[in-house]
Amino acid sequence: MDERRGLLARAKKRWRAWLRVLHRDAGYLAVGLTFIYAVSGIAINHLEDWNPNFETVSRTHQLDGAVPADEQAATAYVLDQLGIDLTPREAYLVTDTQLEIYFDNRSLVVDTDTGRVFDEAQEPRFFLRVANWLHYNRGKAAWTYIADAYALFLLFLAVSGMFMLRGRNGLLGRGLVLVLAGVSVPIFYVTLAAGPGG
Repeated sequence: MDERRGLLARAKKRWRAWLRVLHRDAGYLAVGLTFIYAVSGIAINHLEDWNPNFETVSRTHQLDGAVPADEQAATAYVLDQLGIDLTPREAYLVTDTQLEIYFDNRSLVVDTDTGRVFDEAQEPRFFLRVANWLHYNRGKAAWTYIADAYALFLLFLAVSGMFMLRGRNGLLGRGLVLVLAGVSVPIFYVTLAAGPGG
């Protein structure tokens, strides 16, 4: 009987030890993806305040020589001077002295009298654009499986974390209070916000 109890106690101890090892290793594996999803999650949570994928960059250029009076020739001249090898979406003279050239993520406003060019472009934000692309699962196919595996890692971390400790700091003590507090946050929010409606 004592031997049986001893075996059960050792098995229990070993089970918790293995759980700690698996929890630790799953946590390490999840670090990179957690960083991507956390940072991009904060970024796309505030779409009404900013563009999380692009930033607006403004520059001023000075052209050498006189800008041709003809709209088409003036456009070709400006693009050549600025070393832009792209076909504009639109290019037209707004007035006799102002030429506007538009690309998908860039616009040029040219003062044909002075040769000054106001250049405004949307440039991708470092790291964030790629992180948001992954977060939205724009890559589809293979990334769906990676995202699903990450979700399973998070589920494992949440569940295994609850059983790692025993006693008053474990699930039957302090842990239960914290779990209930965490669960209550979305429940209270949905209740106060009257849910999704309909």
